[in-house]
Amino acid sequence: MTIRVQAPVPPALVIFDCDGVLVDSEPLSLACLTAGLNRIGVAIDVETVRARFAGTSMASIMGHVARDYGVTAPEGFVAAVKAETLAIFDAELRAMAGIAEAVAALSLPTCVASSSDPVRLRHSLGLTGLLPLFDGRIYSAVEVARGKPFPDLFLHAAARMGVSPDACLVIEDSVPGVTAARAAGMRVLGFTGGGHWGHDRDGADLLAAGAARVYRDHRDLAASLAAIGAQG
Repeated sequence: MTIRVQAPVPPALVIFDCDGVLVDSEPLSLACLTAGLNRIGVAIDVETVRARFAGTSMASIMGHVARDYGVTAPEGFVAAVKAETLAIFDAELRAMAGIAEAVAALSLPTCVASSSDPVRLRHSLGLTGLLPLFDGRIYSAVEVARGKPFPDLFLHAAARMGVSPDACLVIEDSVPGVTAARAAGMRVLGFTGGGHWGHDRDGADLLAAGAARVYRDHRDLAASLAAIGAQG
């Protein structure tokens, strides 16, 4: 009996997460979130915030805080943390080294699918000069019923771009993001070059979650995408 191995679907779209992949925002936003949570009585440090909440939406984070810490955020809390985060971004946010050149060199269509809200997304990408690379192709978790680690956002982005999920390649820096992409039936490349990744530069947890490969420098993006595109 002849066993036929189905060839991988050729990649047709690269979907980028934003925070921690396109912009080095996570050290700034995680510090703001930690300080805010401490102010309302949640005893938590920044490393725990990173491990539990990086890559997830504020709505999901607030749900976890209420359930696991018994603290309901006061009215205006989320808006205040968002405003503080944007203010710090204005002063300190930077694009990931080499990302603009790497994206511009890609021959495939691209888009962004992020847990951040639309205002923060456009603010971050505008500040760092990356907005023209993705304008009109930016999708937020507020557009779907469930954020990462559920597949809804990535499936939404693929549908809006007119590409089958199995032809999508996702670039992610968080376990919830990798989990969401794999649940959507997409191949995933893990990125560990952000300032919040000092704990695990080899990306062991991203690989365990289903990333096909991990890289640290956006100069290696094209080669890494080619490698996982061939793997399926």
